[in-house]
Amino acid sequence: MSGTALPLLVILTGPTGSGKSDLALQLAERLEPTLPLEIISVDSAQVYRGMDIGTAKPVLERRARVRHHLIDIRDPADSYSAGEFVRDARSAITQIQARGRQPLLVGGTMLYLRALYQGLAALPPASAAIRRELDAQAQRHGWPALHDELARLDPAAAARIAPADAQRIQRALEVHRLTGAPLSAWLHTTQGAREQYRWLRYSLLPADAAARTALRERLAARFAQMLEAGLFDEVRRLFARGDLTAQHPSMRAVGYRQLWQVLAGGIRLDEAQRQAVIASSQLAKRQLTWLRREPGLIAVPLDAASVGRGAGVGRVEALTADILAASRE
Repeated sequence: MSGTALPLLVILTGPTGSGKSDLALQLAERLEPTLPLEIISVDSAQVYRGMDIGTAKPVLERRARVRHHLIDIRDPADSYSAGEFVRDARSAITQIQARGRQPLLVGGTMLYLRALYQGLAALPPASAAIRRELDAQAQRHGWPALHDELARLDPAAAARIAPADAQRIQRALEVHRLTGAPLSAWLHTTQGAREQYRWLRYSLLPADAAARTALRERLAARFAQMLEAGLFDEVRRLFARGDLTAQHPSMRAVGYRQLWQVLAGGIRLDEAQRQAVIASSQLAKRQLTWLRREPGLIAVPLDAASVGRGAGVGRVEALTADILAASRE
């Protein structure tokens, strides 16, 4: 089978707050009815029900206009892995294509994008006992200390993981304790999936220093808007359930993690807001670092005026033409 006979996948990624959802909707409207789109969310927090405001989940009106997948598919007490995402995304891709529609994958969870594009290693299953040990160790010494341990055991993995990224530090150490082999060695056994599709991968990127400043300002303003829209009450409802803790992956999401500390009596609301804005900016910086290093991405430059709003009319028209041309190959 030639490369042009393979099914087309279109990816739209970028840092948090850059305007991915707005651009996706603009593309869907431009391409309808010639090439109807369905959107697959690539967001590790939007999978959780009851977490709407803090995840910037597309509102129901938007989801009624364009069909979305992999949103509200898990309870916040459940975990959701990259492997599960790949399985669910592939199932959605197959179903969308069977309807004669074009899948558009939209989101900024880079681990999920990498897993779908490059494939996944056959990692050992999770161990609840080891995770409890690691959580207890982190409570005593902090996640940066566990990151130091990871750096001694698996320098390659530690170099890719931020010192405060509790979920990925935990998984890397868990794999080492389960198997005695570093996670980086397991990842070398990954079987790539890129040959199974034709890929058109776009990335929203701030074009200059002014655009990067605009993105940081956008993130601060967006979190303030989330609070005004009822984010604190959303987290309060989750806190009141009684079956969730700060260690659940869902509650480690930016915004939820900081507001949880307020409800637990650890910090004040104004301090939680300050920390959440910092964490959002740090997340965007990590995403930008990953995106700039990832080969094969097609940059969609954003100036200061277009950050958070998708892209200008000319840019949307150009992307629409590219996607249509690729779909006809």
